[in-house]
Amino acid sequence: MTELEPFLDGADYVEFKEIESENSLREFVAGVFGWSPGWVKFLFGVRYLLARALRLETARVPRRRRSADIGFEPGDAAGLFTVRAGDPERYLVVGADDSHLSGYLTVEVVPSARRRFRVGTIVHFHNRVGPAYFALIRPFHHLVIRGMLRAGAARPA
Repeated sequence: MTELEPFLDGADYVEFKEIESENSLREFVAGVFGWSPGWVKFLFGVRYLLARALRLETARVPRRRRSADIGFEPGDAAGLFTVRAGDPERYLVVGADDSHLSGYLTVEVVPSARRRFRVGTIVHFHNRVGPAYFALIRPFHHLVIRGMLRAGAARPA
């Protein structure tokens, strides 16, 4: 059984993307959660207004995190998410729960000749608002994930 199986079980949406990087897992995750360009902040502002209109729990734009601040213990904060499971050498699973869906972001070190990272999105819908909400954000989700991958792969400053 892999560490991701409990989060994958019964998922309504699953997507994985990979990228090469010389970074450690901690550096990669810090880059992922530290990436926050202006257009993403704007999208989070729109999301906040949408969440309020739909009476969903709201979340603010995550603050930039240094690699030393990234925790791997369940309950640690990671941007908008809470750590659900992790091993600083192999993987991290973070999640956020709302009334309409639960979403998980996974980051795994892929065993290979070159250092690779696999980033996954796992979503579980709780009611009919979940698929409708996700349909609205899905076109932007791909852009955000691509940006997060590149930020994670970049060498830390």
